Amino acid sequence: MSDEVFRSVSKKLGLGCMRFPLTSDGAIDIETVKKMVDLFIKEGFNYFDTAHGYLNGRSEGAVKEALTSRYPRESYLLADKLSNGFFKKEEDIRPLFESQLAQCGVGYFDYYLMHALDGESYKKYCSTNAFTVASRLKEEGKIRHVGMSFHDSADVLRKILSEQKVIEFVQLQINYADWEDEKVQSRLCYETCVEFGCPVIVMEPVKGGNLSSLHPEAEAVFNTLEDRGSNASYALRFVNDLENVKVILSGMSSMEQVEDNIKTFKAPKPLDENEKDAIRKAAQIIKREGSIACTKCNYCTEVCPVDMPIPSIFAVMNRRDERSYDEITHKVKASACLKCGKCEKTCPQHLPIRRYLEQAAFRYEKAN
Repeated sequence: MSDEVFRSVSKKLGLGCMRFPLTSDGAIDIETVKKMVDLFIKEGFNYFDTAHGYLNGRSEGAVKEALTSRYPRESYLLADKLSNGFFKKEEDIRPLFESQLAQCGVGYFDYYLMHALDGESYKKYCSTNAFTVASRLKEEGKIRHVGMSFHDSADVLRKILSEQKVIEFVQLQINYADWEDEKVQSRLCYETCVEFGCPVIVMEPVKGGNLSSLHPEAEAVFNTLEDRGSNASYALRFVNDLENVKVILSGMSSMEQVEDNIKTFKAPKPLDENEKDAIRKAAQIIKREGSIACTKCNYCTEVCPVDMPIPSIFAVMNRRDERSYDEITHKVKASACLKCGKCEKTCPQHLPIRRYLEQAAFRYEKAN
């Protein structure tokens, strides 16, 4: 099945459209995005991934402006998603889908995913017949392949794959920090996909950039290696070595990131034993330090009623950088949290966000 589903993918690296660069006033820097897209395609890469809610609903329009209006349809592969927050009943799905096609400026999606499934949201996708609607859209030629992105246990994944034969691939959060994590269950979910003969797309291979900016001890481990690559390159090569992985998404936000990732994938090398050992040691250091496992997806900020800069606050906490807290929170402090819990319901990492914000308020605001 995997050869057929992904036979049109030219190279494994995919450009995730969730973290496009922004201008100083918060708009998408579309001219830089165009340059990123141009370089990506010029170097032989063709997979792009977006979703209706990315960048507060602006990602699909940016994809149209930077990619689909400038390149012939056969030159790229485009993935989009049916996201939980944008439909309530079966009748909502097709109009939403048609609006996504229009916003992206295409007549069909190469890949369409049931977005961020877990045990709870799966019930909604079933009760609204989302899988059946996706099957019909595929029959009509508006979707080439149907899949899902997933954030839950291997047992839940096994249940879904057993019940939903329409699923042709699964998008999983896999990186070396989460490989053995009891909550994320990267390895167990990957092995479940192998068991079902279901190919895998990797998301968060650099864990929202966390594996690019490492703890100094982990950085020192990689500094001992010969032919030292970037921190991100080791994270990407870790998932590239997994045989059942067919596409690796990276949410790139600068030309420098595009260039570095292209360098990694133009002639990807398997990890040698020294590099594997360095990755194991780095993973142990990351686990020991106990940083907040936020991937900066910003799903939480999109639903927060007070516009709390949650990922930025968590980055301050992880860096233990008290000096930048006031700058990050000059509009909304952590203590302004209403404890409504909307952020936690949408967090793919299932983080206790309200508890962490309480800790931030106590740590950085107690003197005020």
